[in-house]
Amino acid sequence: MSSANQSNIPVIAIDGPTASGKGTVAQLVAQRLGYHYLDSGALYRLVGLASFQRGISTAVEADLIPIAQNLNVNFQGDRIFLEGQDVSDQIRQEVMGQRASEVAVHPGVRQALVARQQAFRQSPGLVADGRDMASVIFTDAQTKVFLTATAEARAERRYKQLIAKGFSANIDVLLQDLRERDARDANRSNSPLKAVEGAHHLDTTSMTIEEAVNQVLKWHQAD
Repeated sequence: MSSANQSNIPVIAIDGPTASGKGTVAQLVAQRLGYHYLDSGALYRLVGLASFQRGISTAVEADLIPIAQNLNVNFQGDRIFLEGQDVSDQIRQEVMGQRASEVAVHPGVRQALVARQQAFRQSPGLVADGRDMASVIFTDAQTKVFLTATAEARAERRYKQLIAKGFSANIDVLLQDLRERDARDANRSNSPLKAVEGAHHLDTTSMTIEEAVNQVLKWHQAD
């Protein structure tokens, strides 16, 4: 599809810090509208996992770029396959979240994933969540949302998610990790996490998921 045709396809770009609930909200908004869904963070987690499997450090950009360029990944519903193996649960582990944040600081890795993310823009529309969806990947998105919550609320949500999946977790460690990742994401020189001009701000600290979804849908109808 030509880029001119693609630019007519509506995009809802939802950015925000880790564990803010943006993935859940984005998925539900996509379902309600019948749009495609892009979890851009999963791509960085996949680079983190693939490099881990090969014993490659997250510090060496030159070794990570070919991995990002050649990721053999397949999204099937809510399952994610790497090299034909279902890694959906594996990439959600905290250690992979850390590695994702570490590989994402490298400009070459981010550049390698740009075209791959933009290819998700297909009719009738796309809901994309991440750190730089509105600022870099879909700068012409019809609706831009910056979704956040307090670090404490996000740590508690992540804690409950992990416990529900049978993982062990320590809320104090999670809170510390979240703060470190927030700092790394906000302060990196390439595509830092920030709200773009014209973005709707949504603080979900004391909101239900349903309330957050309805608010995004309301903004999208008005934009």
